[in-house]
Amino acid sequence: MRVVVIGGSGHIGTFLVPRLVRAGHEVVNMSRGRRVAYVDDPAWEHVRHVAADRVSEDADGTFPDRVAGLGADAVVDLIGFTLASEQALVERLRGETGHLVYCGSVWRHGPSRKVPMHEDDPTPPFGDYGIAKAETTRLLKAETAAGGLVTTSLHPGHITGPGWHPIGPLGNLDPTVWHSLSAGEPIDAPGIGAEFMHHVHADDVAQAFELAVTHRDAAAGEDFSVVAPSALNVRGYAHLAASWFGREADLRSVTWDEFRDSTSADLYESSWNHLSRDHYLSIDKARTRLGYAPRYEPEAAILEAVRWLVDHDRLDVATPLVV
Repeated sequence: MRVVVIGGSGHIGTFLVPRLVRAGHEVVNMSRGRRVAYVDDPAWEHVRHVAADRVSEDADGTFPDRVAGLGADAVVDLIGFTLASEQALVERLRGETGHLVYCGSVWRHGPSRKVPMHEDDPTPPFGDYGIAKAETTRLLKAETAAGGLVTTSLHPGHITGPGWHPIGPLGNLDPTVWHSLSAGEPIDAPGIGAEFMHHVHADDVAQAFELAVTHRDAAAGEDFSVVAPSALNVRGYAHLAASWFGREADLRSVTWDEFRDSTSADLYESSWNHLSRDHYLSIDKARTRLGYAPRYEPEAAILEAVRWLVDHDRLDVATPLVV
């Protein structure tokens, strides 16, 4: 098939585009052209690149026509962030493209009430990002149910892999946490340490997207959570991460008000957004319908990212990794 990947140079696309090429598809990568993939792969030599600025082209109404003009059998949209943008794309591709596969987010769910959470969990989302992902998912399901464009939505957790910082044990991207863990220094953790985060390796997410493209009929009109087989809570994550440096984690539980006073507003907001949701998702549906079989447990995916950062002098740690 001819597969157009919108935003194929990012975290997921780094692994998805080579997968699609190796599977025999003709792949077109639509991106702004300002970034190369995070991992080198000779498969990129066989990819057609189309420069596109989605934000500006959505604003002037030309983006859906540009996508439709590529004559794709399947379109994978990795950077659809607003309901209006996706609706315009759906309306333009209806009757012309065989399948639209959309990248959502586990943040389409609000705070957990029962774990593991399933795709039909009714907890209402909060925040502009989560609400938009939930609304778009409902739009796509309704479109396919009404006999229109065949769509599928996949919802990754906290994507991690080589080339970028993972969401850390405190639910944010503060790099100093890793120095503290590697030095055995105390860390102030908001809450009680039992709050879950559900990571996933970027290549496992790419696997799920490839499976959705391959198994169009099984994926049609469906939505799938795409995460690692298990999830880490704050306490477990910190203790595992410290052990990679031969240390024991020294966590001090603090209130959210105390945590706010000791960190920046951005880091506080990130921690609150990740930990207050307390997400632990089931992958039973993706396993059963698509054959999804993630290779990475969350700690293995995070360790790979941390090792890459250390090896490339992108992370300041007190002692070397011992694993």
